[in-house]
Amino acid sequence: MLRTFCASVLLIGALTAAGCDNDPDTPDTPTAPNPVSDTFTGTINVNGAATHTFTVGPAGVVTATLTTVTPDATVQVGFGLGTWNGSNCQLVLTKDDGLQGNAVTGVNSGPGTLCVRIYDVGRMTESLGYTITVVHP
Repeated sequence: MLRTFCASVLLIGALTAAGCDNDPDTPDTPTAPNPVSDTFTGTINVNGAATHTFTVGPAGVVTATLTTVTPDATVQVGFGLGTWNGSNCQLVLTKDDGLQGNAVTGVNSGPGTLCVRIYDVGRMTESLGYTITVVHP
């Protein structure tokens, strides 16, 4: 019986020692995913619009920037971010007085398909070329 007791004490001691170390605990810090950048280009006509879709991964900040508007960067256009429902862009954040260099920023809650849309708000007198850059997780 004494042998069983001693063996048990030695076993418990060995397990305790195996589970311990002298290194300080370092917290597990989640790493943010590298952002993805999508670039969309095209042309919209007077009274026209264009929609582009993109896939997002984990939750995080999404920013759409109206990078260029040509030939006249001073013409106001509308642009915005939304969710893609399979056939339409349901805009959630819009800027109806967008100019070259303006951005719209939101937060997505998780993986899915989002969209960016650019449209004439009645200020265009000719077709405009554009570039929109979207940065997301």
